[in-house]
Amino acid sequence: MKKLAVLFAGLSLFVATGCTNDDNTVPEAPLVGVWQPVKKVVTTVAVGQPPVSDGISFDSACQITSRWTFASGNAGRRMDMGDSATPGTCAATFDRVFTYTYDKDSKAIQVKYQGIVQPDQGKIVSISDTTLNIMFEDKTDPTKFHSETYTLRRVPQ
Repeated sequence: MKKLAVLFAGLSLFVATGCTNDDNTVPEAPLVGVWQPVKKVVTTVAVGQPPVSDGISFDSACQITSRWTFASGNAGRRMDMGDSATPGTCAATFDRVFTYTYDKDSKAIQVKYQGIVQPDQGKIVSISDTTLNIMFEDKTDPTKFHSETYTLRRVPQ
């Protein structure tokens, strides 16, 4: 019985000390890739007013062909697709190349579209092998907070 108690104590000590993991960092998936927008949430909070949020799903036959491409070398392209004036026909509603900077430590991202002076400033809320949540904030009006948070799904290559 004494041997059993010693064996149990030894196993307990082994389990308690052998399974610790001091490395609490979660591996982050790369931003580089092709992404399909799935949803956008627009939030506006004006001073003294209740917040207003509106969710938009990209689920039409045209919208699901939209793509955001983050290439290596900090270049990319965003092409949003939508219904055209001709029924049953898709058309690009926004098609721009861009450059971007991304700081993994702070999660800050800046996207500078060709032909648009003011870059989009934001942060990567979360990123995995399959999903990207990215939020852009508009801070031009000090009396109103405005953000657009996109959920994107990685397109397998």
